[in-house]
Amino acid sequence: MHYTARAHTNIALLKYWGKVDEAIITPTTTSISLTLNEFYTDTTVWFDKTLASDQLVLDGETISGTAAQKVSRFLNIVRDMAGFNDKAYIISTNNVPTAAGLASSASAFAALAGAASKAAGLDLSVTELSRLARHGSGSATRSIFGGFANWVPGDDRTSFATPIFEKVDWPIQLMTVIINDQPKKVGSRLGMQHAKNTAPFYKVWVKLANSQVADMISAIQQHDLVKLGELAEANALQMHAMNATSVPPFNYLTDKSWQVIMIAQELRNQGIPVYATMDAGPNVKLISRPEDTSIIKKALTDVVTSSQIIIASPGPGIKVTSGDKI
Repeated sequence: MHYTARAHTNIALLKYWGKVDEAIITPTTTSISLTLNEFYTDTTVWFDKTLASDQLVLDGETISGTAAQKVSRFLNIVRDMAGFNDKAYIISTNNVPTAAGLASSASAFAALAGAASKAAGLDLSVTELSRLARHGSGSATRSIFGGFANWVPGDDRTSFATPIFEKVDWPIQLMTVIINDQPKKVGSRLGMQHAKNTAPFYKVWVKLANSQVADMISAIQQHDLVKLGELAEANALQMHAMNATSVPPFNYLTDKSWQVIMIAQELRNQGIPVYATMDAGPNVKLISRPEDTSIIKKALTDVVTSSQIIIASPGPGIKVTSGDKI
């Protein structure tokens, strides 16, 4: 039977940056994210006894090589859980703009977990789905849930995400400022493990990041955009500063990235609550209120054009339906 899932990507407010166990993808820190409504992946899966191998179609193109092998390895986990070895058709459409530098792997593997598990006859809880999705991409464990989610370290059974608030009923948005839409020189998977293995301040960052969790959850519960933004910006800047102490050092931020970060600081001096967060790349995401959109865009005109700004609002958790469409 065919099943289709839609899962949305997310932005980490407290970053996931390093694995305790690379094989099962368990993190060194607790991370907290906001799921985004506008960016998602739709994936349809069905198993077929006549297939000799898994068949993956992404955005209308048949995929082979490393990407297809990663999907097949993930499906092997589902097959083991279901107790059969049938191969699968996977039809996936990605609605996450590559230029934005958002983690499409989060929505992709969350959607794959939802559709494949149902197609295999499994009826997994959201906790089990979150645990399963983690095996494809760490960030995918959080994309099972809408709104704000919390992913904790642990072992294979205890490391999964839980929702903080799935329905966000207060004004908060994410403005992605596209500085560079080219592939990054140091991928996030390589970057985080290089920092973990060589940066003398990595353990300090882990301790500091984990100490920020309780305050971040409190800020979310109190709808405190200022406290949330302060924590998110500090956490991101501390992560990027720590990367610079790796051996050899590496850096994702550019002069333009810093211009945007400085503009956010200037706007705060004018009473506009806007805060920067950055992942493994030069693009800057601005946490802000929807009512301040035009003011923020105007402040950014000397750095980027309006077409380089993508706005996203809080989004829902995974949805799975029978058939080929959501």
